[in-house]
Amino acid sequence: MPPHARNEREMLEQGRALLALGCGAVLMKGGHLDDAESPDWLFTREGEQRFTAPRVQTKNTHGTGCTLSAALAALRPRHADWAATVIEAKAWLSAALAQADSLEVGHGIGPVHHFHAWW
Repeated sequence: MPPHARNEREMLEQGRALLALGCGAVLMKGGHLDDAESPDWLFTREGEQRFTAPRVQTKNTHGTGCTLSAALAALRPRHADWAATVIEAKAWLSAALAQADSLEVGHGIGPVHHFHAWW
């Protein structure tokens, strides 16, 4: 298996393999793929679910994986299941990416706009 999934088929293979190791849930993030949308896959003992969002065109994508995992951890207590948690976290991250170009931080690839709802 390659070190990172190059397509959704590999995302499915890797997600299933990680779940088989005993994880309660696995989220495979597809933001690095070159598609018009950003697909993510959730794997749980109950099944698999695909989530998509339109790809946001921005140069400020630094930290998207860490940002998504922090959003999942913060939002999980609000929801009865992982699917609802992923839906809210992914929507929040999409909004943070959509507002990312309003930031001027350093040089090169900047961060998403974590505080887009406030300023």
